[in-house]
Amino acid sequence: MSEADLTTEQLILEAAKKVFILKGLDGTRMQEIADEAGINKSLLHYYFRSKDKLFEVIFKETVMSFAPRIFGVLNSQISLFEKIELFADTYIDLLIQNPFIPGFLVNEVAKNPYRFVAILKMNGVHPNIMRNQIRKEVEAGIIRPMKAEDLMANLISLCVFPFIAKNIFSSMLDMSEEDYMLFLAARKTEIPTFIINSIKLNKDAKTIV
Repeated sequence: MSEADLTTEQLILEAAKKVFILKGLDGTRMQEIADEAGINKSLLHYYFRSKDKLFEVIFKETVMSFAPRIFGVLNSQISLFEKIELFADTYIDLLIQNPFIPGFLVNEVAKNPYRFVAILKMNGVHPNIMRNQIRKEVEAGIIRPMKAEDLMANLISLCVFPFIAKNIFSSMLDMSEEDYMLFLAARKTEIPTFIINSIKLNKDAKTIV
């Protein structure tokens, strides 16, 4: 592929990302992407034959912008409490850098969860790692009995919701943009503290590695 082709393709991808994030797959027309990229529609179809194919590229690119780091944390061999702390810190940092991700993924995954699951499997996500780790810490008397699904639902929702509901939070609490950024940064420690305190049984217990 020539340098000109690479430049045009990148221009299309940047335009498509902007339009898809704003309108979603169903609400986007190829003409809108062509207009955003400043090219004609026939040239757009030369590089990407259909809207679905172009969306697949954007969706995968979006997921892969954060997935490897997040999945790396979940699959790591560190202790459960350390994993909770690192997950919140890493995830919130990524969302601060890419605040469009939560709303975009929530909308599109709700319409087609299989697309997201396929990417998870491709990246080697192993839910049994978390299940086994939780089971061991329950057996050791470190945390109360619980399911991996419940822990992950609590952890992810607490990290994501402030981004999805930013306008509600900032308006209701009369927070400036700077105040809200400070609030999000503080969540990196508030969330793991809240979750760990809610699941551990022995306050003096050491975590299992």
